Amino acid sequence: MKKLILLISITLVSWSSFSQKDTLKDSIVPLKIPIAKLVIKDLIKSDGLENELESTKKLLSLTKSKVILKDSVITSLNIKISNLDKVINKKDRQFITQQELSTSLEKELKKQKTTTFFYKLLSGAGVILSIIFLTK
Repeated sequence: MKKLILLISITLVSWSSFSQKDTLKDSIVPLKIPIAKLVIKDLIKSDGLENELESTKKLLSLTKSKVILKDSVITSLNIKISNLDKVINKKDRQFITQQELSTSLEKELKKQKTTTFFYKLLSGAGVILSIIFLTK
């Protein structure tokens, strides 16, 4: 409470000592010609810098949108690459499976040819033997 009273009293005492309003009725400040020219140059330069700042902000926002677009394109291309890798892996597995099936079918075909050859051989021998036995 004591601090609050002290704060209020200090504020009241210092309040009247500062004024932010112009005390003169006429607020025109006369400047000499070389100083006025410098002030005008500074004002024009400031206006130019404001315009440059606005154009820089526009350029920065445009660059940000380009970066976002490029990131989205890169992301979509990475997704496409991963999908194509999956397709390639699947095709490789299918090719390996097809090769295994082909080799197993070739082995079975050789076995079947061998069995057929022996069957024909034995059939021919049986026909010859039966002819021999029938002719005797």
